[in-house]
Amino acid sequence: MESAGDWCLIESDPGVFTQLIQKFGAKGVQVEEMWTIDDGIFENMRPVHGLIFLFKYLQDNEPPQPIVTDDRTEKIYFAKQVINNACATQAVISLLLNCNHPDVDIGPELTKLKEFSMSFDPKMRGLTLSNSHTIRTAHNSMAQQPIFEFDTKVATKDDDAYHFIGYMPIDGRLYELDGLRDGPIDHGAVAPEQDWLDVVRPIIMKRINVYTEGEIHFNLMALVSDRKMIYERQLQELINETQLISIQTTDVENEIQRLRMLIEYEDVKMARYKQEMIRRRHNYLPFIIMLLQILAEEKKLMPLYEKAKERALRKGTKKMKV
Repeated sequence: MESAGDWCLIESDPGVFTQLIQKFGAKGVQVEEMWTIDDGIFENMRPVHGLIFLFKYLQDNEPPQPIVTDDRTEKIYFAKQVINNACATQAVISLLLNCNHPDVDIGPELTKLKEFSMSFDPKMRGLTLSNSHTIRTAHNSMAQQPIFEFDTKVATKDDDAYHFIGYMPIDGRLYELDGLRDGPIDHGAVAPEQDWLDVVRPIIMKRINVYTEGEIHFNLMALVSDRKMIYERQLQELINETQLISIQTTDVENEIQRLRMLIEYEDVKMARYKQEMIRRRHNYLPFIIMLLQILAEEKKLMPLYEKAKERALRKGTKKMKV
């Protein structure tokens, strides 16, 4: 795999991924974080188009199921990851380009990428994706502003590496889309009457259980239809029904109020995502330097430093006693 080049690391955050999707030009879809994978967690998020799973990468781990090498690769968009730090973007693009749902509009840029590279093999698709100026620019727009510059450190085998992959149903089968593999991983059929999320749940849990007890570096996010769009659609349908029958009960009024509150919540959430991104991108170094200068001039800097050092030592002592 090639070096990271000018591809940055991306934070595993639903706001970051939602804004990344918007930067690609896709509409009708967003990302929600999953705090658990228990039964019923997905009920308020449907339809769920795919899952994005972040985990600590283990070297030399064998694929849990066979890798698809037959003619299905001509219909499934799968790109081999050929550059470091691109796995977040590749995971979400793989889900978007394999999604076939009326809510989801992948937009002109991703449509062009898919049409241009679909006839390529996975490695050539990966090269096409990584050389897309639009995709790379969108990816890098999600980077956090570094406060200090450090010398580049060569990664060693002991360093922890984290990796994003995708899970989604395609043509009645569950697939794992991992750019570090040679192709999609087939996890078997999803019966017509079966919920694909019930199929993927034990697969993810089995993967988590491979790690040592106490390992918490996992993150699961769901690619879902735009929640505001869903609520507005439900609200309009409810209003149309009440106008048709000219009756509005207390239950209907409460449901209308609930949907309006959910729509308002989504507006607030998206505004918060944008504000958080502004803070990620802002350079706080001049403020920090000015604050330190003022504290030093007022002879408050060293006392604050000594207090912080004592607090850190006390915390360290408590940990050692445990």
